[in-house]
Amino acid sequence: MHNIRGNKQAQATGHEPPGEDSPQSGEPQREEQLSASDPSTPGREPEDSPKPTPKSSLTINFVQKAKRQNNTFPFFSEGITRNRTAQEKVAALEQQVLMLTKELKSQKELVKILHKALEAAQQEKRASSAYLAAAEDKDRLELVRHKVRQIAELGRRVEALEQERESLAHTASLREQEVQELQQHVQLLMDKNHAKQQVICKLSEKVTQDFTHPPDQSPLPPDAADRDFLRQQEKIEHLKDDMEAYRTQNHFLNSEIHQVTKIWRKVAEKEKALLTKCAYLQARNCQVESKYLAGLRRLQEALGDETSECSELLRQLVQEALQWEAGETSSDSIELSPISEYDEYGFLTVPDYEVEDLKLLAKIQALEVRSHHLLGLEAVDRPLRERWAALGELVPSAELKQLLRAGVPREHRPRVWRWLVHLRVQHLHTPGCYQELLSRGRAREHPAARQIELDLNRTFPNNKHFTCPTSSFPDKLRRVLLAFSWQNPTIGYCQGLNRLAAIALLVLEEEESAFWCLVAIVETIMPTDYYSSTLMASQVDQRVLQDLLSEKLPRLMAHLGQHHVDLSLITFNWFLVVFADSLISNILLRVWDAFLYEGTKVVFRYALAVFKYNEKEILRLHDGLEIYQYLRFFTKTISNSRKLMNIAFNDMNPFRMKQLQQLRMVHRERLEAELRELEQLKAEYMERRTSQRRAMSEGCASEDEVDGEA
Repeated sequence: MHNIRGNKQAQATGHEPPGEDSPQSGEPQREEQLSASDPSTPGREPEDSPKPTPKSSLTINFVQKAKRQNNTFPFFSEGITRNRTAQEKVAALEQQVLMLTKELKSQKELVKILHKALEAAQQEKRASSAYLAAAEDKDRLELVRHKVRQIAELGRRVEALEQERESLAHTASLREQEVQELQQHVQLLMDKNHAKQQVICKLSEKVTQDFTHPPDQSPLPPDAADRDFLRQQEKIEHLKDDMEAYRTQNHFLNSEIHQVTKIWRKVAEKEKALLTKCAYLQARNCQVESKYLAGLRRLQEALGDETSECSELLRQLVQEALQWEAGETSSDSIELSPISEYDEYGFLTVPDYEVEDLKLLAKIQALEVRSHHLLGLEAVDRPLRERWAALGELVPSAELKQLLRAGVPREHRPRVWRWLVHLRVQHLHTPGCYQELLSRGRAREHPAARQIELDLNRTFPNNKHFTCPTSSFPDKLRRVLLAFSWQNPTIGYCQGLNRLAAIALLVLEEEESAFWCLVAIVETIMPTDYYSSTLMASQVDQRVLQDLLSEKLPRLMAHLGQHHVDLSLITFNWFLVVFADSLISNILLRVWDAFLYEGTKVVFRYALAVFKYNEKEILRLHDGLEIYQYLRFFTKTISNSRKLMNIAFNDMNPFRMKQLQQLRMVHRERLEAELRELEQLKAEYMERRTSQRRAMSEGCASEDEVDGEA
């Protein structure tokens, strides 16, 4: 510290060079200071002190280095005093300033190191003092242990620092490798750039030579060059004139196209309005014709079997009405929706009834269906198609539920049904399952195969796809039903499954999709035991329907009860095949759209809606036989699908699934109790019959014995 203060004083006095004896005089002072400040010998004589520690030697080395650097200053001061030019003096002074700056920096570092060494020495001195001041060996031992723990901690820190140094060295080596690779890449890019520059220079030189000395081209005479220039200029002027003419013509054509487009839009709007008006007029015409035919039918019912001129005239009018077709009135008439023989799914639009009265009713029904279709074409069907087209990906939601209730357009129905079926059977579906079931059916015959074969010819006799001999639908239906009989052995086959599978085939067209649709209906939508041998769940639903009819339509149920009409004879098949034989195809498929998404609740809604739709007609009948005859075909008279849908989903509310489940539970318990009672009665009857036969056989034996004795 004395040397440092001496150096600072020398620097403060203008950096005067010290004497020649300064190095020698400073050495003993430094040695005395170091020996006095040795932290390892507190309170001892100098001759008994041990050798200096490495920290003290490090301090001496720094002090000697600083001393040697300070001794070089006289050379710089002597050099400044020499005869040099002003620039050399300035350069020497700048160099001296740099050296002094470096020296100052080193001195600051030395001061920091000495401060740290002093702190360490003071800590060791305090520790040694505490060790010497300890009265007992136990306290000294504890101090030694504390020092050992500190040494161990410092050793661990040294090891951690060493590991960190090694990791940093490894990272530095990796960085060096990356730098070398980048340098190589940069060198490669520089070589490429240099090569490209050489090529550019050569090409530039070549272009310059070509411009200055064109190869093999003799200069044109001045007159020829002027003529060529004038010709090119004249050609440019002509092209400008043509361009201007084309621009004017294009502007004129654009205005003409704009005018034509406006006219075309007006014509299209007018045509659309005329078509809408024509559709409305045709619908009104169908309604008038339907009312005319309905009037003829009522007159026919009123006259009965009377033979008179009026009845004969009425019969002629009916015959003319049945033979008359709207398309025959005018060859130039516009047919927006003609009454074709079959609809888009192959069903007969006008049912083929053998009874004359029912033929007239079928014609009335066809006219009403056509009128409702024409009226709803623009107002309902087109906006509905636009909503379905904009729907995109199918996701369960309230919007999808409302759209399914309104009905799916024909072009979207196969895709929607496949999604609905997959939603139901995704836990049952396995790849290749259908083909495996078919191969199992080819290997051996199923017990239900004969019954399936018999029911194929009974499936939808009013559909051309199942009555035409060349159609492939019967074979597809056979394979689907056989595959299901192997899929579900507990059911196998039940009458009614053929019509469910047939509807699925007509919409989905693919066998495997129709098979999984049938699986979804039987195994996931309908309750258990719905198609079993006892038809337990089906019977329960009939009782539930009667309870709901009593709640929603009490007047109608009272009327039917008064005439002892059992509705289950009519409605049992509705639930078993989901209206497949009852409603016209346009309404039937709308029912199935909602049924595949919401389940059996939809079947109850539409069953109630069907009776509500025809409630007035049923209440008008006052004979049980007439009511049964009307109920046998009255579902086919429903033509307004929108009205039926509104009744089912609006007028029948509230309709809670919880209430439906509770009613099912109550009636199932009652039905099971009735079946147990019936089984008990059967068992008692069989026991009674067995005892009677035993008594009869004993009596016969006794008579034989008497005869033998005689």
